[in-house]
Amino acid sequence: MSYATTYRQLQPLLVACSLAAAVAAPAVYAQTAAAPVTVTAPASNLGPGVIAKVNNVAVTDAQLQRAIQQSGLPDSPNLRAALKNQLVSRELFRQDAEKTHAYDSRPEVKQAMQEAKDAAITQLYLRDIIKPAPVTEQQVRAQFDSIVASLGDKEYKSRLIQVADAAAAADVLAKLKAGAHFAQLAQQVSLAQNKVRGGDLDWISFKTPAQEGHTQNLPLPIAQALTALPAGGLTLTPVNWNNAYFILKLEQVRPTLVPQYDEVKAVLRQQQEAAALEKATVAVVSNLVKQAKIEQ
Repeated sequence: MSYATTYRQLQPLLVACSLAAAVAAPAVYAQTAAAPVTVTAPASNLGPGVIAKVNNVAVTDAQLQRAIQQSGLPDSPNLRAALKNQLVSRELFRQDAEKTHAYDSRPEVKQAMQEAKDAAITQLYLRDIIKPAPVTEQQVRAQFDSIVASLGDKEYKSRLIQVADAAAAADVLAKLKAGAHFAQLAQQVSLAQNKVRGGDLDWISFKTPAQEGHTQNLPLPIAQALTALPAGGLTLTPVNWNNAYFILKLEQVRPTLVPQYDEVKAVLRQQQEAAALEKATVAVVSNLVKQAKIEQ
């Protein structure tokens, strides 16, 4: 069994890919790891085209629009909020880096135009200031053992359509029963972030009967509905969860395939290192926020 194959099989578990991730706000980070931390000063008149101010430096709507385009994700209030926080964090980093005057003479900065120069300064600053905790072999092995212990004997491949109310769910079911293609309908009407993939969800495995907190982050009502379906089956009654309605199609079921530790330990280490980087970044941003005046 190849590494690529085993990684694809275990990937939904390694990255905790779940319905919650598919339908909630995406965690959007810059290459320099902007942390999702927001502290807001009392609202004020920011001025036209300005969405926030960081120590009286404007963060503009034009910057936000550009970030949305670069993200490649569907525009939504959740995406805008995440990207706005990211832009505020970037400006905090840029200002703190600029205070030191330690980066102006770096070759990467000298060669850059102004906008790219700000990004280069910020990137160098973050490399210097953010020091994530090292990840040990014991931590990686413990994560692997925990994942394996959480798996059931079967894994499931499904698609999902999310709509806002019962009437919309009934309309979706009527169209599916009339022969509509599930993936195409998901792209047209679903509110979930994975609509661009035709509602596709990654392979997932958990012990049955499904129990709260033991479904790989899949909401319990969704997990219960999924395991009740035969392969190729469709939920005839929409699942109501978190003020939304969901229609599921179970495409495949197979025995759970677990790779050897050596085949996936590099991926697990990368995941833990990314988490350590995020934690260290949040600490830096929190400290900067305490010293900054942020209006939005």
